[in-house]
Amino acid sequence: MDSQAENELHKAGALVLSSAPELPFNPYRLDLYTSAELLQGIEGMPYEQTPDARVREWAHKVADTVGVHDGILKGLHDSAMTAALHRYAAGKRIVGIMGGHSLKRGTDGFAVAARLGRTLARHGFVVGTEGGPGAMEAANLGAYLADADDHVLDSALGRLAAIPDVEPSVTDWARSAFEVRDLHPAGARSTASLGVAPWTNVYGEDPANAFTTVMAKFLTRTLEDFGVLGLANAGLVFLPGAAGTVQEIFEAAMPSYYTDGPIRPIILVGKEHWTTKLPAWALLSALGEGRRLGGRISLVDDVESAVALLREAS
Repeated sequence: MDSQAENELHKAGALVLSSAPELPFNPYRLDLYTSAELLQGIEGMPYEQTPDARVREWAHKVADTVGVHDGILKGLHDSAMTAALHRYAAGKRIVGIMGGHSLKRGTDGFAVAARLGRTLARHGFVVGTEGGPGAMEAANLGAYLADADDHVLDSALGRLAAIPDVEPSVTDWARSAFEVRDLHPAGARSTASLGVAPWTNVYGEDPANAFTTVMAKFLTRTLEDFGVLGLANAGLVFLPGAAGTVQEIFEAAMPSYYTDGPIRPIILVGKEHWTTKLPAWALLSALGEGRRLGGRISLVDDVESAVALLREAS
Protein backbone atom coordinates (compact mmCIF):
# COMPACT_ATOMS: atom_id res chain seq x y z
CA MET A 1 0.00 0.00 0.00
CA ASP A 2 1.45 3.37 -0.95
CA SER A 3 1.47 6.28 1.49
CA GLN A 4 -1.27 8.21 -0.35
CA ALA A 5 -3.70 5.29 -0.11
CA GLU A 6 -2.87 4.83 3.57
CA ASN A 7 -3.43 8.55 4.25
CA GLU A 8 -6.80 8.44 2.55
CA LEU A 9 -7.83 5.47 4.63
CA HIS A 10 -6.77 7.26 7.82
CA LYS A 11 -8.81 10.32 6.83
CA ALA A 12 -11.84 8.07 6.38
CA GLY A 13 -11.42 6.69 9.88
CA ALA A 14 -9.69 3.41 9.06
CA LEU A 15 -7.02 1.84 11.23
CA VAL A 16 -4.26 0.36 9.07
CA LEU A 17 -2.29 -2.51 10.58
CA SER A 18 1.01 -2.91 8.79
CA SER A 19 3.34 -5.90 8.72
CA ALA A 20 5.79 -3.82 10.79
CA PRO A 21 8.95 -5.43 9.35
CA GLU A 22 11.16 -3.37 11.67
CA LEU A 23 9.87 -5.24 14.73
CA PRO A 24 12.05 -7.93 16.36
CA PHE A 25 8.94 -10.16 16.65
CA ASN A 26 5.95 -11.19 14.55
CA PRO A 27 2.78 -9.59 15.98
CA TYR A 28 0.64 -12.07 14.04
CA ARG A 29 2.41 -15.16 15.39
CA LEU A 30 0.16 -18.20 15.91
CA ASP A 31 2.39 -20.65 17.80
CA LEU A 32 4.32 -20.81 21.05
CA TYR A 33 8.06 -20.19 20.98
CA THR A 34 10.81 -22.72 21.55
CA SER A 35 13.94 -22.03 23.57
CA ALA A 36 16.07 -22.83 20.53
CA GLU A 37 14.22 -20.15 18.58
CA LEU A 38 14.42 -17.53 21.32
CA LEU A 39 18.12 -18.13 21.86
CA GLN A 40 18.98 -18.69 18.21
CA GLY A 41 22.61 -17.95 17.47
CA ILE A 42 23.78 -18.04 21.09
CA GLU A 43 26.62 -20.38 20.12
CA GLY A 44 28.31 -17.69 18.05
CA MET A 45 27.05 -14.33 19.34
CA PRO A 46 26.32 -12.67 22.67
CA TYR A 47 22.93 -13.06 24.32
CA GLU A 48 22.19 -9.39 23.66
CA GLN A 49 21.88 -10.17 19.93
CA THR A 50 19.51 -13.13 20.28
CA PRO A 51 15.79 -12.79 19.45
CA ASP A 52 14.94 -13.10 23.16
CA ALA A 53 17.12 -10.13 24.09
CA ARG A 54 16.09 -7.95 21.13
CA VAL A 55 12.38 -8.37 21.87
CA ARG A 56 13.04 -7.71 25.55
CA GLU A 57 14.79 -4.45 24.63
CA TRP A 58 11.85 -3.37 22.45
CA ALA A 59 9.30 -4.29 25.14
CA HIS A 60 11.08 -2.24 27.79
CA LYS A 61 11.46 0.70 25.40
CA VAL A 62 7.73 0.93 24.75
CA ALA A 63 6.53 -0.27 28.18
CA ASP A 64 5.57 3.20 29.36
CA THR A 65 4.36 4.60 26.06
CA VAL A 66 0.69 5.14 25.29
CA GLY A 67 1.04 5.10 21.51
CA VAL A 68 -1.90 3.40 19.82
CA HIS A 69 0.25 1.66 17.23
CA ASP A 70 2.65 0.07 19.74
CA GLY A 71 -0.26 -0.86 21.97
CA ILE A 72 -2.05 -2.63 19.12
CA LEU A 73 1.10 -4.53 18.15
CA LYS A 74 1.61 -5.68 21.74
CA GLY A 75 -2.04 -6.63 22.04
CA LEU A 76 -2.07 -8.61 18.80
CA HIS A 77 1.01 -10.58 19.78
CA ASP A 78 -0.10 -11.30 23.34
CA SER A 79 -3.65 -12.24 22.39
CA ALA A 80 -2.35 -14.72 19.83
CA MET A 81 0.15 -16.05 22.38
CA THR A 82 -2.62 -16.53 24.95
CA ALA A 83 -4.70 -18.49 22.43
CA ALA A 84 -1.69 -20.66 21.52
CA LEU A 85 -0.98 -21.29 25.19
CA HIS A 86 -4.50 -22.50 25.88
CA ARG A 87 -4.45 -24.73 22.80
CA TYR A 88 -1.26 -26.30 24.08
CA ALA A 89 -2.64 -26.77 27.61
CA ALA A 90 -5.89 -28.43 26.54
CA GLY A 91 -6.13 -31.95 27.96
CA LYS A 92 -2.79 -31.80 29.79
CA ARG A 93 -2.13 -32.15 33.51
CA ILE A 94 0.06 -29.17 34.34
CA VAL A 95 1.91 -28.65 37.60
CA GLY A 96 3.34 -25.20 38.19
CA ILE A 97 6.70 -25.06 39.95
CA MET A 98 7.50 -21.68 41.41
CA GLY A 99 10.68 -20.61 43.19
CA GLY A 100 13.53 -18.16 43.36
CA HIS A 101 15.17 -17.04 40.11
CA SER A 102 18.39 -16.41 42.06
CA LEU A 103 18.86 -20.09 42.99
CA LYS A 104 22.32 -20.97 41.68
CA ARG A 105 23.40 -23.99 39.72
CA GLY A 106 25.57 -26.34 41.74
CA THR A 107 23.54 -25.90 44.94
CA ASP A 108 21.52 -28.59 46.68
CA GLY A 109 18.35 -26.57 46.04
CA PHE A 110 18.98 -26.55 42.29
CA ALA A 111 19.42 -30.32 42.26
CA VAL A 112 16.25 -30.80 44.32
CA ALA A 113 14.23 -28.66 41.90
CA ALA A 114 15.62 -30.63 38.94
CA ARG A 115 14.67 -33.95 40.50
CA LEU A 116 11.19 -32.61 41.24
CA GLY A 117 10.72 -31.64 37.60
CA ARG A 118 12.01 -34.99 36.38
CA THR A 119 9.80 -37.02 38.72
CA LEU A 120 6.69 -35.07 37.78
CA ALA A 121 7.39 -35.48 34.06
CA ARG A 122 7.93 -39.21 34.54
CA HIS A 123 4.47 -39.44 36.10
CA GLY A 124 2.88 -37.77 33.10
CA PHE A 125 2.62 -34.18 34.32
CA VAL A 126 3.65 -31.17 32.28
CA VAL A 127 6.11 -29.08 34.29
CA GLY A 128 5.23 -25.40 34.04
CA THR A 129 7.56 -22.61 35.17
CA GLU A 130 8.20 -18.98 34.33
CA GLY A 131 10.95 -20.17 32.01
CA GLY A 132 13.88 -18.24 33.45
CA PRO A 133 16.95 -19.09 35.55
CA GLY A 134 17.21 -20.48 39.09
CA ALA A 135 14.54 -22.89 40.32
CA MET A 136 12.71 -22.46 37.01
CA GLU A 137 15.65 -23.66 34.92
CA ALA A 138 16.26 -26.55 37.31
CA ALA A 139 12.67 -27.81 37.08
CA ASN A 140 12.66 -27.48 33.28
CA LEU A 141 16.00 -29.30 33.13
CA GLY A 142 14.59 -32.21 35.12
CA ALA A 143 11.57 -32.47 32.84
CA TYR A 144 13.80 -32.20 29.75
CA LEU A 145 15.82 -35.20 30.95
CA ALA A 146 12.83 -37.20 32.20
CA ASP A 147 13.58 -40.15 29.91
CA ALA A 148 17.31 -40.24 30.71
CA ASP A 149 19.08 -42.37 33.31
CA ASP A 150 19.88 -40.94 36.72
CA HIS A 151 23.58 -40.52 35.94
CA VAL A 152 22.69 -38.30 32.96
CA LEU A 153 20.98 -35.77 35.20
CA ASP A 154 23.89 -35.88 37.64
CA SER A 155 26.30 -35.26 34.79
CA ALA A 156 24.20 -32.35 33.49
CA LEU A 157 24.05 -30.78 36.94
CA GLY A 158 27.82 -31.04 37.21
CA ARG A 159 28.38 -29.40 33.84
CA LEU A 160 26.01 -26.55 34.57
CA ALA A 161 27.60 -25.87 37.97
CA ALA A 162 30.66 -24.44 36.21
CA ILE A 163 28.54 -21.39 35.25
CA PRO A 164 26.38 -20.99 38.37
CA ASP A 165 24.37 -17.89 37.48
CA VAL A 166 23.34 -15.39 34.80
CA GLU A 167 25.79 -12.95 36.32
CA PRO A 168 28.25 -11.83 35.18
CA SER A 169 27.49 -13.31 31.75
CA VAL A 170 24.06 -14.35 30.44
CA THR A 171 25.84 -15.51 27.29
CA ASP A 172 28.04 -18.01 29.15
CA TRP A 173 25.04 -19.16 31.20
CA ALA A 174 22.95 -19.86 28.09
CA ARG A 175 25.78 -21.45 26.12
CA SER A 176 26.52 -23.92 28.91
CA ALA A 177 22.88 -25.01 28.86
CA PHE A 178 22.97 -25.59 25.11
CA GLU A 179 26.09 -27.70 25.57
CA VAL A 180 24.01 -29.97 27.80
CA ARG A 181 21.20 -29.97 25.24
CA ASP A 182 23.62 -30.92 22.47
CA LEU A 183 24.72 -33.94 24.52
CA HIS A 184 21.10 -35.01 25.04
CA PRO A 185 19.07 -33.76 22.05
CA ALA A 186 16.25 -36.25 22.62
CA GLY A 187 14.87 -34.09 25.42
CA ALA A 188 14.00 -31.36 22.94
CA ARG A 189 11.26 -33.59 21.55
CA SER A 190 9.51 -33.79 24.90
CA THR A 191 6.33 -31.85 25.59
CA ALA A 192 6.78 -32.08 29.35
CA SER A 193 8.38 -28.69 29.94
CA LEU A 194 6.58 -25.36 29.58
CA GLY A 195 7.70 -21.79 30.28
CA VAL A 196 5.43 -18.74 30.59
CA ALA A 197 7.12 -15.37 31.05
CA PRO A 198 7.00 -11.66 30.27
CA TRP A 199 9.75 -9.81 28.46
CA THR A 200 9.20 -6.96 30.93
CA ASN A 201 10.00 -8.84 34.13
CA VAL A 202 10.39 -6.49 37.08
CA TYR A 203 12.30 -9.02 39.18
CA GLY A 204 15.64 -8.79 37.38
CA GLU A 205 17.38 -10.50 34.48
CA ASP A 206 15.22 -13.46 33.40
CA PRO A 207 16.39 -14.70 30.00
CA ALA A 208 14.73 -17.78 28.57
CA ASN A 209 16.32 -21.00 29.73
CA ALA A 210 17.32 -23.65 27.21
CA PHE A 211 15.34 -26.51 28.76
CA THR A 212 11.80 -25.33 28.11
CA THR A 213 10.46 -27.24 25.15
CA VAL A 214 7.77 -24.62 24.50
CA MET A 215 7.46 -21.07 25.81
CA ALA A 216 4.76 -18.45 25.89
CA LYS A 217 6.42 -15.05 26.14
CA PHE A 218 4.42 -11.87 26.54
CA LEU A 219 5.13 -8.22 25.84
CA THR A 220 3.00 -7.11 28.78
CA ARG A 221 3.19 -8.27 32.37
CA THR A 222 -0.57 -8.32 32.95
CA LEU A 223 -1.31 -11.26 30.67
CA GLU A 224 1.59 -13.34 31.96
CA ASP A 225 0.39 -13.03 35.56
CA PHE A 226 -2.34 -15.51 34.73
CA GLY A 227 0.03 -17.88 32.91
CA VAL A 228 1.47 -20.71 34.99
CA LEU A 229 -0.64 -19.80 38.03
CA GLY A 230 -3.80 -20.00 35.95
CA LEU A 231 -2.88 -23.02 33.81
CA ALA A 232 -1.59 -25.30 36.59
CA ASN A 233 -4.74 -27.39 36.83
CA ALA A 234 -2.96 -30.29 38.58
CA GLY A 235 -1.42 -28.21 41.35
CA LEU A 236 1.24 -25.71 42.33
CA VAL A 237 4.51 -26.35 44.13
CA PHE A 238 6.31 -23.43 45.77
CA LEU A 239 10.00 -24.00 46.41
CA PRO A 240 11.90 -21.59 48.67
CA GLY A 241 11.97 -18.11 47.17
CA ALA A 242 11.73 -14.45 48.10
CA ALA A 243 9.24 -11.62 47.51
CA GLY A 244 8.14 -12.72 44.05
CA THR A 245 7.41 -16.28 45.21
CA VAL A 246 5.51 -15.00 48.26
CA GLN A 247 3.37 -12.84 45.98
CA GLU A 248 2.63 -15.84 43.77
CA ILE A 249 1.56 -17.99 46.74
CA PHE A 250 -1.23 -15.59 47.60
CA GLU A 251 -2.13 -14.92 43.98
CA ALA A 252 -2.68 -18.67 43.70
CA ALA A 253 -4.62 -18.89 46.96
CA MET A 254 -7.00 -16.01 46.32
CA PRO A 255 -9.24 -17.72 43.69
CA SER A 256 -9.34 -20.90 45.81
CA TYR A 257 -10.36 -18.86 48.85
CA TYR A 258 -13.52 -17.66 47.11
CA THR A 259 -14.43 -20.40 44.64
CA ASP A 260 -17.18 -22.99 44.95
CA GLY A 261 -15.57 -25.01 42.16
CA PRO A 262 -12.63 -27.40 42.06
CA ILE A 263 -9.54 -26.41 44.05
CA ARG A 264 -6.08 -27.59 42.97
CA PRO A 265 -3.40 -28.47 45.54
CA ILE A 266 -1.05 -25.72 46.73
CA ILE A 267 2.11 -27.19 48.24
CA LEU A 268 4.89 -25.26 49.97
CA VAL A 269 8.23 -27.10 50.17
CA GLY A 270 10.64 -26.23 52.98
CA LYS A 271 9.14 -26.01 56.46
CA GLU A 272 11.86 -23.85 57.97
CA HIS A 273 11.85 -21.42 55.05
CA TRP A 274 8.06 -20.94 55.01
CA THR A 275 7.58 -20.87 58.79
CA THR A 276 10.68 -19.03 60.01
CA LYS A 277 12.60 -17.22 57.29
CA LEU A 278 9.50 -16.04 55.38
CA PRO A 279 6.50 -17.22 57.44
CA ALA A 280 3.99 -17.29 54.60
CA TRP A 281 2.58 -20.59 55.85
CA ALA A 282 1.06 -19.02 58.97
CA LEU A 283 -1.02 -16.60 56.90
CA LEU A 284 -1.88 -19.15 54.23
CA SER A 285 -3.09 -21.71 56.78
CA ALA A 286 -5.07 -19.00 58.60
CA LEU A 287 -6.82 -18.14 55.32
CA GLY A 288 -7.71 -21.80 54.91
CA GLU A 289 -9.36 -22.23 58.29
CA GLY A 290 -13.04 -23.07 57.91
CA ARG A 291 -12.81 -23.03 54.12
CA ARG A 292 -12.33 -25.68 51.46
CA LEU A 293 -8.99 -24.08 50.71
CA GLY A 294 -7.71 -25.44 54.02
CA GLY A 295 -7.97 -29.00 52.79
CA ARG A 296 -5.93 -28.29 49.66
CA ILE A 297 -2.85 -26.58 51.10
CA SER A 298 0.16 -28.47 52.42
CA LEU A 299 3.57 -27.74 53.91
CA VAL A 300 6.19 -30.45 53.36
CA ASP A 301 9.92 -30.76 53.75
CA ASP A 302 10.83 -32.76 50.66
CA VAL A 303 9.81 -32.96 47.02
CA GLU A 304 8.95 -36.66 47.28
CA SER A 305 6.08 -35.76 49.62
CA ALA A 306 4.98 -33.04 47.22
CA VAL A 307 4.88 -35.48 44.30
CA ALA A 308 2.90 -38.01 46.37
CA LEU A 309 0.30 -35.36 47.21
CA LEU A 310 -0.01 -34.29 43.57
CA ARG A 311 -0.42 -37.88 42.37
CA GLU A 312 -3.06 -38.57 44.99
CA ALA A 313 -4.99 -35.44 44.04
CA SER A 314 -4.69 -36.17 40.34
